Amino acid sequence: MLEEKRKRVIELTKILNDANYEYYVLANPTLTDQEFDKYMRELEEIEKEYPELADNNSPTKRVGGEVIDKFQKIKHKIPMLSLPDVFNEDEIREFDERIRKAGFSPEYVCELKIDGLSGSFHYENGKLITGATRGDGVIGEDITHNVKTIRSLPLTLKKPIDIEVRGEIFMPRETLAKLNQERGELNLPLFQNCRNAAAGSIRQLDSKIAAGRGLDTWIYHLPNPLDYGITKHWDALEFMKKLGLKVNPANRLVKNIEEILAFIHEYGEKRSSLPYDIDGVVIKVNDLAMQEAIGYTSKYPKWAVAYKFPAEEVLTKLVDIIFTVGRTGRITPNAVLEPVIVMGSTVKRATLHNEDYVIEKGLKIGDTVSIRKAGDVIPEVVEAKLERRTGNEKDFVMIKNCPICNYPLQKKPGQVDHYCLNPKCPARHIESLIHFCSRKAMNIDGLGERIVEDFFNLGFIKSITDIYHLETHKKDLQELEGYGKKSIENLLEAILNSKQNSLEKLLFGLGIEGIGDKTALVLAKRYKTLDNLMAQSEEDLKNLKDIGPVLAHNIYTYFQNVDNQELINNLKELNLNMTYLGEEEKYHELISGKRFVVTGTISFMGRDEIEHVLESYGGKASSSVSSKTDVVIVGDSPGSKADKAKELNIPIWDEGKLYSIFDELNVIEHNEKTESD
Repeated sequence: MLEEKRKRVIELTKILNDANYEYYVLANPTLTDQEFDKYMRELEEIEKEYPELADNNSPTKRVGGEVIDKFQKIKHKIPMLSLPDVFNEDEIREFDERIRKAGFSPEYVCELKIDGLSGSFHYENGKLITGATRGDGVIGEDITHNVKTIRSLPLTLKKPIDIEVRGEIFMPRETLAKLNQERGELNLPLFQNCRNAAAGSIRQLDSKIAAGRGLDTWIYHLPNPLDYGITKHWDALEFMKKLGLKVNPANRLVKNIEEILAFIHEYGEKRSSLPYDIDGVVIKVNDLAMQEAIGYTSKYPKWAVAYKFPAEEVLTKLVDIIFTVGRTGRITPNAVLEPVIVMGSTVKRATLHNEDYVIEKGLKIGDTVSIRKAGDVIPEVVEAKLERRTGNEKDFVMIKNCPICNYPLQKKPGQVDHYCLNPKCPARHIESLIHFCSRKAMNIDGLGERIVEDFFNLGFIKSITDIYHLETHKKDLQELEGYGKKSIENLLEAILNSKQNSLEKLLFGLGIEGIGDKTALVLAKRYKTLDNLMAQSEEDLKNLKDIGPVLAHNIYTYFQNVDNQELINNLKELNLNMTYLGEEEKYHELISGKRFVVTGTISFMGRDEIEHVLESYGGKASSSVSSKTDVVIVGDSPGSKADKAKELNIPIWDEGKLYSIFDELNVIEHNEKTESD
């Protein structure tokens, strides 16, 4: 009997998976709703009677039901890079010209830029194992329990292979309208746009909520195509489509810049009629070897751009101009606006940057102004509508004193910004607390901007050290709206866990002027402990590579300040880690201290992995060849970088030499095992 039931489960699973694929991917259903429901009920009954036959990827899991306590972190094996934005035809032409001037004749793939959130999906033996958000590109959140409810994402591929694919999770417009109608009838807050609704749905702890939100996916990227013998991005899209994944049929292979512009124009006109939101077009070089030869900056691939459609502009009234104080004391004027919906979300405020910006725009309080979202994201005031002035408008006047502590403001020579230089200004403390808790700093989940401001105003957190005493306010927190026992426990656990962060997180969180997260990492790697860093003279810091005189002065001055010394001593007493916990740099005479450029395709290892090995041995990877380059590593189809290396008499390593060095370091076998794990 059990064996018969097992065979029937396999049969029903295939019927239901095929039906999901036909309905949600092909939009060509072969089963009626009644037939689908009948098979689903039969499978549910068998799984209930024989729990041992219930697979984690059963179609019955699509309805949700799994509830988690919190989101776990997932490290992406290959970072999820973002793309540089372009906003007009000239910038698109410049992108194409730059590639062609480098000696390439590319084909491009044009893809619609879906307005949702990026996700990474891992399959093992053809079965969906994990789903993760993009996060910061290196670390994302495990959302497996929710992505399994997305019916267009197959739980089982058409081939039993190990693969990671990436795509966009989104909510169709029709689904948003239906949800808002239902929420309106229940007097619940409405979702303002598809993107926010999708992001909120995928981050639900209860997968039943996500299952009821009608999310969808388009798959657009295969991170390691060469592992499957694929050499073109277009072929990777076709390959993923054959596996049963949903790939956008609007994607188009184009030959030149004119065809790119035609695609953009076509979908700019079709944009409003599509069943989902798009905010632009992604343009990628098709040939993968050409992509590698074109290379990367520290943040972006140089072989792709994201064109953003012109922002929608709307009119509203400039009710007031108020001033806020940043964590460095910088004063920012902000527009207070009559609430208006721009690109689907309500805008009530917009930054006006500084005094010069307001004067240049000629803004007056009471003006009718046009508002748009720069890059469809950040609200900005475009201009005042002079023809609508009534004569009752008030002139803008820059304040002379801090709006919080009344300390006289100063304007630094040669700069446009005004500053409150009072180190004890309460508003500066709020901003510094928000920064300390932020993702790239101490990454304390649950202490976002609004929460920090609330806790500051309630007197729970007035300083960084107060964060680590928040447990003393546990009873007070339980009385606040929206704070249940579990959410408070999660917050306190996140605070406790932050004590174990590596030194660079703490360094960045301290908010030393000019020290970003990357510079903090450089300092942490170099000095290993905070005490070592604090013991350095300004001259020592100035001579450190990538620091320079300005940052050296800022670092030295910060640690000489008595209040800052007291803060650090307090954090030590609270047992915060003050040591670098990252990977230690190793030494190799042919690598350490040298600058490398990798060009072309290396057969035994990907470019990212090569650069990682070089950097772990004290080398530095660069994307362009210059007189400062020490070695150019050349693989197949290297392009113009190899020629430039010869012109500048820069040493060239071929694949054979690189293999022998890496083999000596015992890293080749390790990387191969990692890929096949």
